[in-house]
Amino acid sequence: MNNNEKKTRLPHWLKVKYGSGGSYNKVDDLLKELKLATVCQSACCPNRSECFSCGTATFMIMGEVCSRNCRFCAVAHGEMGPLDPTEPQRLAQAVTSLKLKHVVITSVTRDDLEDGGAAHFAQCISEVRKAASGTTIEVLTPDFMLRHASLDLVADAGPDVFNHNVETTRELTRSIRSNADYDRSLAVLRYMADKKHDWKIKSGFMVGLGESFDDLVAVMTDLHNAGVNMLTIGQYLRPSKDNVEVVRYYPPKEFAELKKAGEKIGFQHIAAGPFVRSSYHAELSLKDTDKKQV
Repeated sequence: MNNNEKKTRLPHWLKVKYGSGGSYNKVDDLLKELKLATVCQSACCPNRSECFSCGTATFMIMGEVCSRNCRFCAVAHGEMGPLDPTEPQRLAQAVTSLKLKHVVITSVTRDDLEDGGAAHFAQCISEVRKAASGTTIEVLTPDFMLRHASLDLVADAGPDVFNHNVETTRELTRSIRSNADYDRSLAVLRYMADKKHDWKIKSGFMVGLGESFDDLVAVMTDLHNAGVNMLTIGQYLRPSKDNVEVVRYYPPKEFAELKKAGEKIGFQHIAAGPFVRSSYHAELSLKDTDKKQV
């Protein structure tokens, strides 16, 4: 891999058509009706047409404004409002209306809240459990500033998968992630892995920000040592001119190389590809991991 290679045009393997109609419109209409946000829309995910058309979505709770301002992220940064106490019930209603078998719940970062929003996460998990007991639940959380009490609230609520992303390498963290720390993220994952031994710990990172292959192997090694057993690797795509530029676009064959390296390290499941994001085909990833544990 040549880190100095820089392509200004989007390569053919990263061109995607955004659709509508059918299940896409059903999901979109329901989200508007229930006044729910999805990271699919707020973060300009390239897979939103595919996921919406399959009747799935990754719900983003606690508002659409983040307390941090990461240079890669499309989510708005600014003044945040109070939490909506009706959101957990509306989220559960959406899960039942869409008949989801697997739901992913993520959030903006709320450093303004004493617990970082952990109690709200727990309430959302609880309401989904009551409304749809057969639905598996995955949470993708912020770091909660490594408050153990906050992490305990989420863990004790009983999600099936706990996900927290390191996003990038140790060396690039300071320049890419706002008010974040690479070792703090590893500590969050390690703490949650130690909490329970019968659940899945997941993390992910982007490529194309100027890292080397060896840097990425180091990240994967750190994550595996922290207890992570599920991993996602995707291409960073610049959401706007206000975000950090892409240094290079990885071709599909290099994602295959990264997946092979990760499998050698020992991950139970790895999703790696240009369009892979944290919750991409999350239900299938969970099933695949369960099969490998049998």
